[in-house]
Amino acid sequence: MAGESDLTTLLGSMHPVLRDGDYVYALWPHGKALEGDIEAAVREAEGLTVVLRREEAGRLGLSYDFVAAWITLQIHSALDAVGLTAAVSSALTAAGISCNVLAGFHHDHLLVPSAERGRAMEVLKLLGQGVVVRTERQDDRESVLALTAAAFSTSPVTGLPVDGVPAEVKLLRELFECDEYLPEFSIVAEIAGEIVGHVISTRGWIGELRLLGLAHQRRTAPAAARHRICPLAGNRSTGRRSGRTGHRPAGQSRVLSALWIPARAHAGRGGPRRRVGRPFPTVAPQSMARRRQWNLPLCRAV
Repeated sequence: MAGESDLTTLLGSMHPVLRDGDYVYALWPHGKALEGDIEAAVREAEGLTVVLRREEAGRLGLSYDFVAAWITLQIHSALDAVGLTAAVSSALTAAGISCNVLAGFHHDHLLVPSAERGRAMEVLKLLGQGVVVRTERQDDRESVLALTAAAFSTSPVTGLPVDGVPAEVKLLRELFECDEYLPEFSIVAEIAGEIVGHVISTRGWIGELRLLGLAHQRRTAPAAARHRICPLAGNRSTGRRSGRTGHRPAGQSRVLSALWIPARAHAGRGGPRRRVGRPFPTVAPQSMARRRQWNLPLCRAV
């Protein structure tokens, strides 16, 4: 059967499947016949590279590098299909995840850092629904401001239409113009080139767990793309609809404040609710916080 070549169909139909275990790259000893359970091999002028399970590499006495998780894209893509590898690589790159691609006759296979397997699966699932989550670029800012204006055209305090420009838009514009603004903490969600969601957050940790804030995207975004912490953040999401992460600081944990920009459509049964800024007890080496709530400079570098 001929493989699929239409990129939209490929992205919408791909089903990423995570194999069990860890895989490694190793250089096979020159002149030695292949043995053991080799998953893939590439012959180069410098020697033969093999990919195999880490346990098998240890059994064979091979030195190895790059411990990886193996993800198979369960869609029969044509070998001459254009764009799938680029789209997948771009989405993972935007999430800060390295990726090595192996193309089989029937499927494409991705080798990503073992520790990033969960995030990689989240990114791929969102990509399959047409959602790309990435770091904000300067040319996104007018779209972000327009999205924020629409989200807060009705006051989350009074429930009445806002007279003039919402305060949240002014806040964002001031942030964008601040010398200490940290764009790497500004995340957008994009569908077909249109910005549909946005969150700004500072970084935080609970132990080794990295956290960023929760953003609600427009109701036109797929359901799985809403009510979650952005995969780009390197998190473990509770996915709670309330707009709260569910992660609370404990002991010596360092959790930083977040600025959340929700869509107006997600007001909840109790009517519009203010979701801009939620303080956590914090030790903040770098912080962007809402001035009126924390009485801090709008941008700060300590």
